[in-house]
Order: sequence, then structure tokens, then C-alpha cells
Amino acid sequence: MGCMFGPVLLFWPNTCGFTEDLYQIGAGVSLPGILAAKCGAEVILSDSSELPHCLDVCRQSCRLNGLSQVQVVGLTWGHITKDLLSLPPQDIILASDVFFEPEDFESILATVYFLMQRNPKVQFWSTYQVRSADWSLEGLLHKWDMKCVHIPLRSFEANKQHIAESTLPGRHTVEMLVVSFAKSSF
Repeated sequence: MGCMFGPVLLFWPNTCGFTEDLYQIGAGVSLPGILAAKCGAEVILSDSSELPHCLDVCRQSCRLNGLSQVQVVGLTWGHITKDLLSLPPQDIILASDVFFEPEDFESILATVYFLMQRNPKVQFWSTYQVRSADWSLEGLLHKWDMKCVHIPLRSFEANKQHIAESTLPGRHTVEMLVVSFAKSSF
């Protein structure tokens, strides 16, 4: 679902600019973070510290795109580590399709909460494929004192059967949300 952020990031310079610091969790091949860095954002990529191969893929994506300034950090959701503690505050946290195992939902939001504590104005942007109508973040968002705004895909021209010349999302239902602290103004 990384290409879902492509249309978002292409519209981003008109709305946010690229002076923001951006952190991508669960980066995988790093498409959203790479695109943001190519457009001028200060980016830190991460994937699980328990999957060094994933971190190598992030580094290789940076190398192939001439982005030697992009930092790659091992981060395991729900774990407070030296690397997590050393991260500077960010403006936006990107997560592309990280909500695929319900048992990970709370660990993801706990990690986001920790990062939000360091910068209460940070926003967590996520696209994800809906895999079950029974799965919900609502209770966990309430528990962690967060709120969620669903972003209509049509607002960035991603409400099509095929995006960025790929077959994604195809017939899958894809959602985008922006999570922030419940007391924030967003």
C-alpha cells in the first residue's frame, strides 16, 4: 500500500511544504519515506530491529535513490530502546499498511503514543488495507487518548481501482487516517 502515499505526497508541497521532519515506521521498501526525502523532507526510516534484512532493504532503497542523508533505525513496536529514545521529535509519522495483525495494533499505537509524548503536535498518517470489518482501532485510540480522522481517498485522487500504474488497491478496500492526541486541534 506504499503507493497510496504517492498521491498524498505529491499534493503535500501545496499544503504542508517539505520542511517537516518525517519518520516512517514499518518502512519495508520505504517508498513513502523515499518519495518524501526526494521532495525535500528530513526523513528517518525504520523497520523492526528483529528483522535486520528489512533494515538492509531500507538502506538499499536509500542508496539506489541517492539518499545517503536518510537515517535507518531499527524499531520494534511496543519496545522502548536506545534507538527510539535517541530519535528527534518529528512532525509526521508515516505508516503504510502496518495494521495487518490485530495483535500488533496496540504495540503500534503505544509506539506512536511515545513519539507523540515527545512532540504533542505530531500526526500519524497511515494507509491500510481493510482486512476485516470486525477489526477496529477505536477502543485503543480511546485508551491511548488519541483521535482519528479518516481522509477520503478522493481528496488526493486515490479513489481509483489502479493507483500509480499499479494494480493497487484493486478490489481491496483501502483507508487513510490521521491520528493525533485527542486534545490536539487537528
